[in-house]
Amino acid sequence: MQSATRVAIVLLAAALSVPTGAQLTRAPAALAVSAAPLPPLDAATRLLVVAPHPDDETLCCGGIIQRVLAAGGEVSVLWITSGDAARWDLLLLERALFNDPAKGRALGEQRMAEARAAAAQLGVPPAAQLFLGYPDGGVSALLDAAAVPYTSATTGAAAVPYAQALFPGHPYTGASLEHDFAAVLSRLQPTLILAPGLADLHPDHRATGRLTLAVAARLGLSARVRWWIVHGGLGWPAPRQLMPGVPLFPAPAAAGLASAAFALTPAEEEHKRLALAAHASQMQMMAPFLLAFVRSNELFMPRAAP
Repeated sequence: MQSATRVAIVLLAAALSVPTGAQLTRAPAALAVSAAPLPPLDAATRLLVVAPHPDDETLCCGGIIQRVLAAGGEVSVLWITSGDAARWDLLLLERALFNDPAKGRALGEQRMAEARAAAAQLGVPPAAQLFLGYPDGGVSALLDAAAVPYTSATTGAAAVPYAQALFPGHPYTGASLEHDFAAVLSRLQPTLILAPGLADLHPDHRATGRLTLAVAARLGLSARVRWWIVHGGLGWPAPRQLMPGVPLFPAPAAAGLASAAFALTPAEEEHKRLALAAHASQMQMMAPFLLAFVRSNELFMPRAAP
């Protein structure tokens, strides 16, 4: 029975990853480019990539990370969650979804290790690989009820359970998350922040965007934020396959946001592909979707929402 269930899930995932003929040809005539999408990238740049989950850092920003480091600038990656509620992983790798918190935490540990390997492939030093360890799938709930304690259904944790996180033991509350995020921004003082936009269709991504919007405003850093989208609508990016040298077109969810194209070199594309390969648990199930972000450009928006 387990084998049949596994086959059914694999077939469903494969079906969802294959675009229709209409999706293959649905591309705008030209990219809408904003007047000043990004500030100059040089040795004075201090880039912070805010990633809701492990793998988002590479999908959105693997190319620009390399470019900043090549220019002599600094790059830090901050993961809000550790990806410990990845449903596909928990099901397909025969991990219990709700009745074995230890396996949920083990998944979080695995995905953090993968994130470190991916970031290292892009050139980010270990000291700049930062994890907050808040609950995957619970970021929105935390922000909606800032003082209410939250318990993860997949790890059983009500506080950051990972020793390698920046603030282990901090409670799962919105107030604690905002405090920890503000502490990182205050310490790093980034000149450029790349965060998920409010138009992203994933709840954790939208909530991370809300968090960034609020805390950056409080710290006077709003002008330094640019926004990206990973979950941009059904069938996007299309086609769902590796196509280096082909541009990534703006997501349907980004309509009205003047997405700006940041062009990558072939070498940057290849290093991005290698970084994605480090996310082995995700590549096992979502390779067509993930590899569709290895394109000749990355897209950033000057505003979080239309």
